[in-house]
Amino acid sequence: MSNFIDVILPIPLERLFTYAVTPEEAAHLLPGMRVAVPFGKSKIYTALVARVHTQPPTAYTAKEIHEILDDDVLVTATQMRHWQWIADYYMATLGEVMRSALPGAFLLESETFVVLNKDTTVQEGLLEDDEFLVFEALQHQPILKVREIAGILDKKNALPTLQRLLDKDVIRLKEEVYEQYKPKLVHYVRLAPHYADDAHLEPLLHSLSRAPKQSQAVLALFQLMGTGNKPIPLSDLEQAAHCTRAVVKSLVEKGILETYQLRHDRVSHEQQGGTQAAKVLNEVQQNALEDIRSHFAENKVSLLKGITSSGKTEVYVQLIQTVLDQGKQVLYLLPEIALTTQLIARLQRYFGDRIAVYHSKYNVQERVEVWNNVLAREEKAQLVIGARSSLLLPFADLGLIIVDEEHEASFKQFDPAPRYHARDAAIVLGKLHRANVLLGSATPSLESYHNAQKGKYGYTEINRRYANVPLPEMELVDIKEAHRKKRMKGHFSERLLQEMTDTLELGDQVILFQNRRGYAPILECTSCGNAPQCPNCDVSLTYHQYKKQLRCHYCGHHTAIPQGCHACGSVDLDTKGFGTEQIEQEVRALFPEAKVGRMDLDTTRGKHGYEKIITAFERRELDILVGTQMLTKGLDFRNVNLVGVMNADALLNFPDYRTHERSFQLLTQVAGRAGRTERRGRVIIQTYNPYHQILKQVSTGDYDTMYKEQLYQRRQYNYPPLVRIVKITFKHKNYHVLNEAADWFAGALRQHFGDRVLGPEYPPVARIRNQYLKHLLVKMDGRASVAGTKQYIAKVGKSFAAIAAYRSVRVIHNVDHI
Repeated sequence: MSNFIDVILPIPLERLFTYAVTPEEAAHLLPGMRVAVPFGKSKIYTALVARVHTQPPTAYTAKEIHEILDDDVLVTATQMRHWQWIADYYMATLGEVMRSALPGAFLLESETFVVLNKDTTVQEGLLEDDEFLVFEALQHQPILKVREIAGILDKKNALPTLQRLLDKDVIRLKEEVYEQYKPKLVHYVRLAPHYADDAHLEPLLHSLSRAPKQSQAVLALFQLMGTGNKPIPLSDLEQAAHCTRAVVKSLVEKGILETYQLRHDRVSHEQQGGTQAAKVLNEVQQNALEDIRSHFAENKVSLLKGITSSGKTEVYVQLIQTVLDQGKQVLYLLPEIALTTQLIARLQRYFGDRIAVYHSKYNVQERVEVWNNVLAREEKAQLVIGARSSLLLPFADLGLIIVDEEHEASFKQFDPAPRYHARDAAIVLGKLHRANVLLGSATPSLESYHNAQKGKYGYTEINRRYANVPLPEMELVDIKEAHRKKRMKGHFSERLLQEMTDTLELGDQVILFQNRRGYAPILECTSCGNAPQCPNCDVSLTYHQYKKQLRCHYCGHHTAIPQGCHACGSVDLDTKGFGTEQIEQEVRALFPEAKVGRMDLDTTRGKHGYEKIITAFERRELDILVGTQMLTKGLDFRNVNLVGVMNADALLNFPDYRTHERSFQLLTQVAGRAGRTERRGRVIIQTYNPYHQILKQVSTGDYDTMYKEQLYQRRQYNYPPLVRIVKITFKHKNYHVLNEAADWFAGALRQHFGDRVLGPEYPPVARIRNQYLKHLLVKMDGRASVAGTKQYIAKVGKSFAAIAAYRSVRVIHNVDHI
């Protein structure tokens, strides 16, 4: 009887593929193991075993696998069920989920190697110069990679040369899979067993009397060993003895020392000193904790609405401690990598080295180590802190999931597929593991709050700050009036400058919030009004003064600052609008004595970019910090007493149905950074429209009124949380083909859904990377079957793909678009 396996390939194809295996391989293989399989003409991919069975495929002859890559399961059964839910709900394929979930080092793809064809006689005189170079290189080195050949030829593209050599039968191509992950091995040193006690020390040192450096190294090793049996790193010995590696090597050759290697994780979060007990909760926190536990007893998701600086983290610590004491794992989800820096330090005080961190700033080697530690239920990975990708780790026994700042839009994955929402996927993961789920925020999303109001989620509230510190005093400053009376210095009102001066004189810190990076969004000719545009996108280029360039924030295209206008030749160029870079420059000019920092995408690109800026601000090495929205997300600065919002109107005037909700959340969150200790903080919000309803609600902290007004408007126009939305995006380089294709798709959907289909319409930025875009919205109200709607959209998509003229149009599905 033949044996077969169904595998998931990391490519966007809907179905599983079947491969033949031997009975011995079938006995070894389990769902969740990796195998290398041939796919296409010659490519080899890493595939994941989904099922082992004895049913041959009917449509094709099953190929044999290339090799088995794992001795044990890499992906758990619960994890596979979660992946399947993500693929089904978000209209993605299992291959796309697999590619998104697994660290790149696990997704081995074959590399093409070039070897000489030993079965043919080569006539060297018939070879061209570049062909002979490759032929000669292969005689010295029997196997070469394609990129190595490109280096030999000093060409970017070596494929034409290789194709000619293939045609002449001089070379052969072979595909090989190679392992990308290499464990980090640390060198250690110890005395040979014969010299391991003090009695042999004196004769040993006497024998080394003519080699003082070696004698010094042996003495240093004895001192490092002390009374314990702790391994001694080779680097520590070299440092203590002030010797080189050559000295140690000589002692090893004499049989006096032995060296060995131990495997180490690249990232460790070891606590210096012991852990401390959790803080005693105040009455409000204790009541909230008991409420949350009662919701968990009813198997409900719990929503905790706690105002900024109310001590939500201390409540989380109590819940985490309970779950860890039961021997289960905890996942702590954060919307922003910047938050992990502060949170790790706080949680280490309570949980020591039981913490693992997982996010995109880690390299593939580090992510593999965290994955393996979580899978093996290592103690150093009992509490996992991470951004949305940590949701896809192989948890074995998950007991609690905390989604902090659950309202954040950055929990939603946009590109590439699967376009999942980490908060919603976390709730499903909790159900699969029978784990409790807690959502926390000072400004919950309308969806979560609506679910709490309906009784679907448990709900609890902390409505006063820890230690009864008062909420910051908010003030709206009318900059329209200030401009009219000429009371502005650059982009700063007199009121904001006065408060900044007072705050700095008291020795406190200031945060300035402007949600736009760069120096200015537009560089405009004052003669003809022309502004440089991105050649690939329908946007103007942003002016970055620091790098002296114009840059597109959509495709990354950049160019040097022009000396004159490209349209009329005038040299009179001026900037319009302002970003964080310009605010930083103005602050330095206005407060020359103050130490100023900036936190945006440009200053946090490095692996430790966030950590350096946050640590410097915490240590009061900076007086004023200018930043974008990454400053707003739950950071805890103890000495900030003033927050300035440079221009609130930029948030309010955006073409999106969530604009007012997001503006309320963002402004409330950034205001919450002020006055988190004894003294009451102040928040200055500069605006051209101080009478705007949202700004008034922010200044009074009136979340309930904002919720009721927004819910009323969403009910009027059928938007979430009352309906669900599938956004379908069409992409194509040809404007006319895109229009025809989008209209066809919309027409097919309208036959079934009628007026629940909106569009197709062009977005505000209708061309990105030379691809035109058009959007279509399908609304699903309470009467519609969510699964049925998605099935019908998928059915129309298959018919659409069958039309030759539209086959090149890319169709992207975004379920629960936000």
